[in-house]
Amino acid sequence: MATPASVARFCLLAGRAASSPLSKQTREIILPARRWYISRSTGVQLQFRLDERTAHSSLDLFKKDTGVIYRMLGLDPSHVQDNPERFRDWAVVFGSEKITDGRHYWEVTVKKSQEFRLGVAEALMSRDDCVGTNNSSWVFGYAQRRWFAMTSNKMVPVALVGKPDRVGILLDYEAGLLGLVDIQKSKIIHTIKTQFRGPLCPAFGLWDGELLTHSGLEEPESFQ
Repeated sequence: MATPASVARFCLLAGRAASSPLSKQTREIILPARRWYISRSTGVQLQFRLDERTAHSSLDLFKKDTGVIYRMLGLDPSHVQDNPERFRDWAVVFGSEKITDGRHYWEVTVKKSQEFRLGVAEALMSRDDCVGTNNSSWVFGYAQRRWFAMTSNKMVPVALVGKPDRVGILLDYEAGLLGLVDIQKSKIIHTIKTQFRGPLCPAFGLWDGELLTHSGLEEPESFQ
């Protein structure tokens, strides 16, 4: 069953699962966006859909599995196909493709949600955790009209004024960099610096409204 709204909001801001212990903090460093040092593009445009097998029972996919809607009551977990890849306690869904190298860019329409997280996570991340609460996931989140970057249960404010209708995510696997892009200004707002250790998936957490993903896009020329 879906987490009640009040509990979900607290857990979203606290960055921890109600039923799971806090993950050990690692030494990943979150950096402000200044200069983006990235490896040369592979020229491969990442195309993905949302993977229904991973979707929590409070999430419904739509528009040929490119969009996701949060439903507070959700479905009775007993009515959802049993799958070890499905998130059990958190409103999280992964993208269908695994990333093991290269540089990739996708966008997300966020205008119909006020509480969400966007980023990447290791494909084998525990389905009992929420994205951002462990050292297997790296995300940018929005809650209470504020942006933040999050990994290993550590939140860092992101100085982004307002909330664009649509944002971009720029990933460089070899350089260990994940960037949040303001599409309107063609600007990287914030970067997360880390070292990726295995296959990654696009990752999404949603606690109200809906998100719509846009993949198969070329990286903006200003970032190349």
